[in-house]
Amino acid sequence: MPAVFRWQGYRFHFFSDEGDPREPIHIHVEKGHADAKFWLYPDVSLAYNHGFNGPTLNALGRVIAARRPEIEDRWNEFFA
Repeated sequence: MPAVFRWQGYRFHFFSDEGDPREPIHIHVEKGHADAKFWLYPDVSLAYNHGFNGPTLNALGRVIAARRPEIEDRWNEFFA
């Protein structure tokens, strides 16, 4: 699970095996026993959520949108 970054105790990462064919670019977020997945395009959107509340998901979405270039760069480097 390559970690892209951490923010306020949340771990933002993707899996080294993201499907065959590979799923479109996205990011997983986990903290404690909660996890979620966000698509990055065309807009940052929630794919699934297990345990985060609405305000937290909104904050995570804003962080992901602000750091989308960094996430995309790491994705492309890893899967190149």
